[in-house]
Amino acid sequence: MFRKNIRLRTLEDAKQLVALANACDFDIDVGYQRVMIDGKSILGVLGLDFNRVITVSMNGRDEAFERFLDSKSLDASSAA
Repeated sequence: MFRKNIRLRTLEDAKQLVALANACDFDIDVGYQRVMIDGKSILGVLGLDFNRVITVSMNGRDEAFERFLDSKSLDASSAA
C-alpha cells in the first residue's frame, strides 16, 4: 500500500483528485485521523476539512494520479 500526505486547498483540487481517482482501477482512500472515505466519492472528499493534512492511501500505482499527489504534497507546498 502506498501512502502520501497532501493538502487540498481549493474546490478544484478536490474535483481533480476525485476525477483522477476514478480513472484508477484500484481502491483509493483519503482522510485524516479516524476519518477515512472513498477517494472516488466527490461528496466524501468535499466533506473533508481542507484545513487539515489529508492522507491518501492506494492499493496500486498510477503515474498521473501520483503526479497530482506530488504537486499537492506537503514537500511541494513548502518549496513553493
